[in-house]
Amino acid sequence: MYAMVLKKAGMNLEWTELPERQPGPGEIRVKVLACGVCRTDLHVLDGELPDPKVPIIPGHEIIGRIDAIGAGVEGLQMGERVGIPWLGHTCGVCPFCVSHEENLCDRPLFTGYTRDGGFATSTIADARFAFPLGETGSDVSLAPLLCAGLIGWRSLKIAGDGKTLGFYGFGAAAHILAQVAVWQGRSVFAFTRPGDTSTQSFARQLGAKWAGASDERPPELLDAAIIFAPVGDLVPLALKAVRKGGRVVCAGIHMSDIPQFPYQILWDERQLVSVANLTRQDGIEFLRLAPQMGIVTKTASYPLGQANQALADLRAGRFEGAAVLVP
Repeated sequence: MYAMVLKKAGMNLEWTELPERQPGPGEIRVKVLACGVCRTDLHVLDGELPDPKVPIIPGHEIIGRIDAIGAGVEGLQMGERVGIPWLGHTCGVCPFCVSHEENLCDRPLFTGYTRDGGFATSTIADARFAFPLGETGSDVSLAPLLCAGLIGWRSLKIAGDGKTLGFYGFGAAAHILAQVAVWQGRSVFAFTRPGDTSTQSFARQLGAKWAGASDERPPELLDAAIIFAPVGDLVPLALKAVRKGGRVVCAGIHMSDIPQFPYQILWDERQLVSVANLTRQDGIEFLRLAPQMGIVTKTASYPLGQANQALADLRAGRFEGAAVLVP
């Protein structure tokens, strides 16, 4: 097998030939057909997430076909197309797991961070954390749903049932979630980097009622705001943009420090909450509904060997939507 391997945080990935692995009990081997490139991959590369397993193969938006099945696996078949998400394994016995909060498991493994991921020609996955996908939709178009879509879905649920939603950072997750929110009959307000009129236009094309810079006030108060950009300075801005009793959801796994802000902008029962990982139930719900919602992902495809370029383009914001690696 071949993979793009991170050998030390802060360095580029290296094209590496590795021996093909066999799945152990409860595992499957998946031939990778496509793997999305997520901002979390940048956080892993930059060493902003603690204690990564290195060397590591990044990538956690994996679409592939099962080509080997370990002992004890049930419900999956050879050749079946599956999706492998960020949450790659949970212990099943900690207080969080037994209370149906596996996203908060005390001993989890994360795809592309603490277990090898999908920037490769094949990968090994815990069969319990593989989502059957059927044959509808292309591999490239489905890949961003496995993290950008799933985290967006969980963030939307935590944001509540409000009708006016603000999305700070209009990248892979927001461009999917905007379509979901419009399908649900909600109004979307998109916030981008100042001066990024191209992304603002893209947001309007996807149904956003308004699009502007992150330091602008929206034309009406929001019921909730979801922050996808890893920028702590956006938190006070979002709190000022939501109504009394409104909610601000921090959706990223990493964010720069939140600056000091006056209590007045939190008062009136505004809430500031975070989203951590996902549950398999989130995946089941979202992937079942996604075809009904008519989600169209905008993607930029790169050969596997150009993973470093894809990551650099993501960092610089050189494309709209999501980048996807194709072995």
